Amino acid sequence: MFGIHDLTLFVISGLLLNIMPGPDSLLIMARSATQGWRAGCAAALGVGAGTMLHIGAAALGLSALLATSATAFTVVKWVGAAYIVWCGICMLRARLKADKTGTPVSDPLGQTPPYRFAPQANLPYRKIFAQGFLTNVLNPKVALFFLAFVPQFIDAGAANKPLAFLVLGCIFNFNSMLWCNSLAIFTAFASARLKVKPQVALWLNRATGSLFIALGARLALAEQH
Repeated sequence: MFGIHDLTLFVISGLLLNIMPGPDSLLIMARSATQGWRAGCAAALGVGAGTMLHIGAAALGLSALLATSATAFTVVKWVGAAYIVWCGICMLRARLKADKTGTPVSDPLGQTPPYRFAPQANLPYRKIFAQGFLTNVLNPKVALFFLAFVPQFIDAGAANKPLAFLVLGCIFNFNSMLWCNSLAIFTAFASARLKVKPQVALWLNRATGSLFIALGARLALAEQH
């Protein structure tokens, strides 16, 4: 149907690829651990929206520009790397604030007034969604991935290749959302069960920030293939 072949292999491969850690997974886990599963799911939905934009662009041939134009690839790469590094720096700047009782609480992004517990929890879901969206969209490697991976499961003689690409892309993203939202819920559940202390959560947040900076640097050094 639609000129698609080896659909089972495509689904299994897609799930395995989604499980591989990256900036998207780290963001989802960080939000879930500090703010709860709803925040993690908001980040996951943002990632899914970004993926759909990549899929649509690839189906229309726009992503081919990133594969053929060194300038376009470099611009998107540096913007994406800068954004990921900036997120990491915000996490590294995390500090503890005291609530009304004098108990220290973590302030990962420094964006919430004093005397509130877990300031990061006050970040609106729409902003968390936007973080997930931008983290995904500003990574040119995602666009190149779809151009390289999805066409392998489309027949050369397919009557409507863009439609087949969209169908496969939607299947991939659906599976991705299952994984990402499960990751958000599991992380939030584990965090609640472990009852992580503010000081520990603070350093975990900083560790995640360090990983974000490393991933941003890796993206900045990535070459076009």
